[in-house]
Amino acid sequence: MVDNRETVGMIAGGGQFPLLIADAARKEGVRIVAVAHHNETESSLSEKVDEIVWIKLGQLGQLIRTFKKNGVRKALMAGTITKKRMFENIRPDLKGLAILSKLAIFHDDDILRSVAKELAKEGVEIISSIRFLPELIAPEGCLTARRPNKAEKEDAHFGWKIAKELGRLDIGQCVVVRKKTVLALEAIDGTDATILRGGRLAKENAVVVKVSKPNQDLRFDVPCVGLETIKTMSKVKGAVLAVEAGYTLLFDKEEMVAEADRENISIISITMP
Repeated sequence: MVDNRETVGMIAGGGQFPLLIADAARKEGVRIVAVAHHNETESSLSEKVDEIVWIKLGQLGQLIRTFKKNGVRKALMAGTITKKRMFENIRPDLKGLAILSKLAIFHDDDILRSVAKELAKEGVEIISSIRFLPELIAPEGCLTARRPNKAEKEDAHFGWKIAKELGRLDIGQCVVVRKKTVLALEAIDGTDATILRGGRLAKENAVVVKVSKPNQDLRFDVPCVGLETIKTMSKVKGAVLAVEAGYTLLFDKEEMVAEADRENISIISITMP
């Protein structure tokens, strides 16, 4: 029997995003062919997609063969790859080595754009990662009962400029500030570790700012926050989480806001010129 459903490929990393996409795609009647990464992707993804192949980080040739075998013409990237694994568990095949050898700098966007370009050569178009879940994008406004005070708003605006510059350099997307002083910048250790580093220096009332990169490509690397972000902030008595409206994914939104209200943390979703 011929399967006439639309087929979309998924390059799956870790976290819940690939699982959410798989569920949403199934509701729309879309066939999902997933290429998942060992030690990153949740094993339960195999129960939610139509086809799945497991690869090691850097096995681009295997990824392309899987998509071509299954007739994939459109694919999306979803989920996280633990950046520290770039120095530990990367096992590139010949196609992966060819891509890496052409890169002068191993920045996220450089790698992902190179992968997207290589896939395009093989007839596979990378589409937006929010194709199935546009409702996860943060709306503008204050999401919590508590609103930030004047000093916290000033810190959020100050941190915004720093975070945008950090993103322009393709280093990270999150900063922690207090009293217009930068306490931590996101690097290879990720957002949660950045919050803990900065929050411990602040002692309390830290303002966490997470934004998109300038000219953010929504096909990959969309900034995201969720319940775990708030739990991490509560460990260091953080005060405000500021994210960029229209460019940030909110996971477990209801639970996230409820936890923030319990911890007296303000969540604001803003835009700035």
